[in-house]
This record gives sequence, C-alpha cells and structure tokens, in this order.
Amino acid sequence: MNPLLQDFNTAPFSKISSDDYKPAIKKGIEIAKAEIDTIANSTVAPTFENTTVALDFTGEKLNRITSIFFNLNSAETNDAIQKIAQEVSPWLSEFRNDITLNEALFTRVKAVFEDKENLDLTPEQQMLLEKQYKGFARNGANLSDDKKSKLREIDSKLSKLSLQFGENVLAETNAFEMHLTNEEDVSGLPDSVKEAASQLAKEQDKEGYIFTLQYPSYIPFLTYADNRELRKKMAIAAGKKAFQGNEFNNEKIVLEIVNLRQQRANLLGYKTHAHFVLEERMAETPEKVIEFSNNLLEKAKPAAQKEFENLEKYAQKLDGIDQLQKWDGAYYSEKLKKELFDLDQEILKPYFKLENVIDGVFEIANRLYDLNFEEVSNIEKYHPDVKTYNVTDDEGNFISVFYADYHPRKGKRNGAWMTSYKSQQIKNGVNERPHVSIVCNFTKPTATKPSLLTFNEVTTLFHEFGHALHGMLANTTYNSLSGTSVSWDFVELPSQVLENWCYEKEALELFAKHYETGEVIPMKYVEKIKESASFHEGMQTLRQLSFGLLDMKWHSENPSEITSVKEFEIDAFSETRLYPDVAENCMSTAFSHIFQGGYSAGYYSYKWAEVLDADAFEYFLEKGIFNKEVATKFKENVLSKGGTVKPMELYKRFRGQEPKPEALLRRAGLL
Repeated sequence: MNPLLQDFNTAPFSKISSDDYKPAIKKGIEIAKAEIDTIANSTVAPTFENTTVALDFTGEKLNRITSIFFNLNSAETNDAIQKIAQEVSPWLSEFRNDITLNEALFTRVKAVFEDKENLDLTPEQQMLLEKQYKGFARNGANLSDDKKSKLREIDSKLSKLSLQFGENVLAETNAFEMHLTNEEDVSGLPDSVKEAASQLAKEQDKEGYIFTLQYPSYIPFLTYADNRELRKKMAIAAGKKAFQGNEFNNEKIVLEIVNLRQQRANLLGYKTHAHFVLEERMAETPEKVIEFSNNLLEKAKPAAQKEFENLEKYAQKLDGIDQLQKWDGAYYSEKLKKELFDLDQEILKPYFKLENVIDGVFEIANRLYDLNFEEVSNIEKYHPDVKTYNVTDDEGNFISVFYADYHPRKGKRNGAWMTSYKSQQIKNGVNERPHVSIVCNFTKPTATKPSLLTFNEVTTLFHEFGHALHGMLANTTYNSLSGTSVSWDFVELPSQVLENWCYEKEALELFAKHYETGEVIPMKYVEKIKESASFHEGMQTLRQLSFGLLDMKWHSENPSEITSVKEFEIDAFSETRLYPDVAENCMSTAFSHIFQGGYSAGYYSYKWAEVLDADAFEYFLEKGIFNKEVATKFKENVLSKGGTVKPMELYKRFRGQEPKPEALLRRAGLL
C-alpha cells in the first residue's frame, strides 16, 4: 500500500520511497476532482455551507501529499525527485485550472457571492467567500472558452519554466568549488571557516580546503579572505550562476517567464503582471510600490553614496585600492566596522552556540505567547539532522508539531525558509493543529567546535521562527485563511518583528552565553551590536530597493521588446548602482525569489514589512519587550488571525494607528 495514500497524522517519511510520489499525486488529484464534482454537479441550491465551505475543505489528501513532496524537493532533493517534480508540476497546474475553469462550480460560487448581502455572514465567512470568488475571477473563470484554454497553456508552461530555472541555479551552485592547498590563500579567514572548509576537503579525500557557493562557505570567504584575486574568483562565480554559455543558462527562461506572465495578465484584463499581483496586496498598485520605493530611495541614496565614498577612501588608505569592486565590499566593510565599533563577528560567535540560540528563541516565545517546546523522538524525520518538537501552551493544550532543519547538505537549496506539512483549520468541531517547519543553512559542528552562529545567522533563525509562530499560533476556521495565508506584503511582519529581540539586552541575556565558559555576552558587545546595526544602512537599503525595483521593472512594463537580460538589468539598476558593473555577471538569471519563488512583483514587500515591523516594535519598546498586554494584542490580532481580515485593519487593531515610515528611518539612522 502507498504510505502517502494511507491516513496519517505526521508525515510518514521513513515509509515513503520516490516511487510512491507519482501514483499518490495522481490518486490525490482523482480524489480531489471527485470531491469537486460532487459540489459542482449538486442539484441542491447553492449555499454558503454546501458550496463555499465544502470547496474550502476539498483536496486535503492532495495537499498533504504535495506539501511533503515539494518540501523535500527543496530540503532533501535528488535526481529522481527533481525529475518527478518536472512531471507532476504540469498535472497540478492543469488540476488547478480544472477547478478555476469549471463552469458549473463557478456558477455555484458566483451565486453564493452575489447573494452575500442576504446571508448574515461573520467577517471570516465574508472573507472566505470573497477570496474564493476572486480566486476564480482572477484565474480566468469569466473568460471565453478559447481564452481559458490559452490560460491553461500559459500556466502549464510557467510551472515547468520556474522549476527549470531553480534546477539550473542549483546545478550551477553545486558545480563550482574552489580547492586551495596553499596556506597563504586562506589568510584572513577565521579558524572556524577554515576548519569547515578543511572538513569539506577531507570528505572528498583531498588535502587543504574546499570553498563552495553555499552561503556558509561563500559569505565568510568574501568577508574575510585577504587574497583579492580569490575573492574576485568567488564573487564572479556566484554572479554568473545560470549566465554562462552552458546548458544551465537561464537568460531565455527569464524572458519566456516575464512574457508569459505579461500575456497571462493581459488575458485576464490587467495592464501588467504587477497590476494583477498587487490588486490583492496591501500596496494595491505598481504606482504605489514605485512611489514607496522611490521615497525610501530619496532618503537612503545620499547616505549610501556617502558610505560608499568613505569605504572607498578606507580601502585606498589601507591597500591602495583605486576602485572598489563588488568583491571588496564585504571585506572592507567588515574591517571598517571592526575598526569603528571594535566588533569582530568572530568574537561574537562563541556566544551564539546554535543550541543556546534555539533555547533562547523558545524562551522568548514562552514569555511572549506562553508556548512550550519539547523535543521528541516519536515524530518521523526526512533526515537525521532534523529536530522534532511538540509545542504546547501553558495550560498543556497541544498547539503544533514543529520541525527544524539547520545545516546545509547537497540535496538542499540555499537560504532559509519556513513551510508547513499540515495547515490549521476547524473541521467538524475539531481544531486541527498545524505541522510547521523551518529550514536553514548554518555552519555544521566540526570535530572541535559546536555549530557557532554569526550574528547574521542568529537574526535569520529568529526571522524564520517568526514565520513559524505565525503558522503555529494560527486559529481560524478555514485552512485557506489560516496561518501565513495572508497578503504577501504582510507575511514578513511576524518574521521581521521578531528579529528586533536579537538586539535587546533583556533578550540576549537569556541565550547569548559563551559555549565554553557559560559567561553571558558582555554588555559592551550588546551596545556595539546595537550601534553597528545601522552601519552602512544606507547601502543596505539601496541594495534591497535595487532588487525590488528590478523586480518591478520586469513586471510592471510590457517586456515583449526586451532582447538582452543583461542590458535590461543595467538600465534597471541605473539609479541604485554603487559598484562598477561586472560584465560576466547577471543577477536576474539567479534571482530565484522572483523567477522560482512567489516574490514576482512582490520583492518590495521586505522593505514594506520593515516599515510595519519598525513601527510595531516601537510599541513593544514603549511598554517593555516582554510586555504581556502588547504581546497578547499582537498574538490575537496578527499571529492568530491569518488572512481572515484585511491586513491594514489587523495592524490598526494591534497598533491603534496606521504604520509610519519614520520608525524605520529612525531605526536605520537615516533621519
């Protein structure tokens, strides 16, 4: 029997083989189709219960199967899984279209929607109905038959192209390694980085050190390696991922994706892909996003240019460098930061042993939201590295299952993310609790040292854990409105706001303890962490805005005339460029957020959410960072409500007012 088709609570990883996925997904689609046919072909008059609610509960089996499959395709993939992903993605996009283009089903949904004034619905029920109706309308339900089949064709192509894009980036990331045997070549690198690189070499039966484009290897190399030529080699290798004359080149794919997105938007009656996407976001229109970005750009650019000039002078004074290049930025920034604040990331690392940071984030979640985490061994894992927890509240009620996967490996994509294996919903009177997971890529323990995090990795862990809290504390009736199912420019608020605790003495004292001596992090370091938090904030802001504006340029204009990805990008970066361009590099060909993930026409939302998080955290600071009243307001109005209410409304209920950008500019030292 196929384990994926059995009833299971937590995912039965040990019983699943690659051969199980295709038949299970096929069967899951069949089951879901039958559930939908029952609703669509019903002869009973459509009601909120027999249509809207019934539809929200369809496809549960399929969702459980595909969440396992696609989560593993990101966290523990192999050739077989990647091949299956290519095969099943078009099936799933076809199936989604079967639903949204099902006329009989849409007729029933529309009938309920048009009768909504007479239905006496709760706000959550109204939101479900509206979201469901829009889900059909925005995916072509009102189109003529020939346009519907055109839409299906576009969606099928897009799902394949974005998968191919991601596989090419992963292949290019894995294809590069730099093998060094000369001690001089690793001069400047901290011992911990050298030890990790030497361990990598040993695993391949080689002498010396191996560096890769995986973040825990690549970022420290660019930050600390004294050898400028080797930094250049690494930076160029990273920058030309999927922009080389080989089978993994993504240029054609990028142009195909943006043109198909444009055609899709036009087909649905929208001017561009960005107009289509933003209709359902807090920001509402591309014009608003561009105005928001340009306002921040105006404030940040003079600061960024000044910071850049100072950095260039510093590099000139130190090493006689006339022109600062991209591979110099992190290196001289780190040196200057160390000089200005006498703060070396390596001095901080011993205070951030991974296990202690995990305990710290758990303790903070307990103080704010009454949550308790118990590591358990009776929940199956997809890899021995994964940790599993039962989460309960102070009354002993079960809240969530929590998976955490912290270290890089070959089958895992770069970066860090939160995901779920089961969403929360209330069904047949039972509050079904969620299964939530975070996946990161932190340095592994070595023979002599535990996993010690950089401060940047500490904030990454808090960030993903903030998303996890949004998933774990979900408390809504319908799964399509539950947890992180909120508009994309609101989803980063819970994650980004939690990062603020990493800078506060009261929070750091809970977990920032030296892994050998147990000594709490000295307060002079805490002060320096806070002081240095806004170091080069102008340049950082400019960088984030440049990515957001590149994304908007790809998606808010007609792309049909674009012939060169590189030239288009040079133009898009003209207002935000500080470093000279590197001819053999291109960002778009590896910009996975917008071409593989869900951030197309949405990358601005990181900055948008920073405005929300800075404003929200000022409220905590006013009352105390562990203030129960503020925490409860945040939990009740933001973390537990999912997408049941419009985000601005939720925010105002929590804060009592709309967010003000001044809070962000204050925190960034840009006012």
